[in-house]
Amino acid sequence: MPPPRAKIVPRDELVVLCRRLRDEGHTFVFTNGCFDLLHRGHVEYLQEARALGDCLAVGLNDDSGVRALKGPGRPLIPQADRAALLTALECVSYVCIFPEESVESLVADLIPDVLVKGGDYAPQDIVGREIVIDHGGRVCTLPLWQGLSSSELIHRIRALPDE
Repeated sequence: MPPPRAKIVPRDELVVLCRRLRDEGHTFVFTNGCFDLLHRGHVEYLQEARALGDCLAVGLNDDSGVRALKGPGRPLIPQADRAALLTALECVSYVCIFPEESVESLVADLIPDVLVKGGDYAPQDIVGREIVIDHGGRVCTLPLWQGLSSSELIHRIRALPDE
């Protein structure tokens, strides 16, 4: 297994890896997100996503993308640190940090066999869904762990009294 840093790959390298894996008959699974303040819900989700194929790549929103999606004050954890935490998980094969607000162009470049998002997304609202389906892939939603979200954890932490 490569060292964790080798799991963080640029887009062009991930595209080549994805094609090679598919050519070898492997199932390539892709998901994306901010993964700010990594928690058990993320870990369970990523393990379930990996179980859908042979290789799991995670598209990680860069810091400006997280700010655009989550608002000021986010991310709490810089992209390099978020990427390092994700690569430490055995279920994650690769992490690709992307600068766009939308993951659609990355999905179009990769054309994964399986595109996965959490159950908070309606299948028809999953970005890249049509691209994957048009190429014979499938789109899956996985159930969320109730009460576990980065936003909820941040809210609870901010509500703690100062010592």
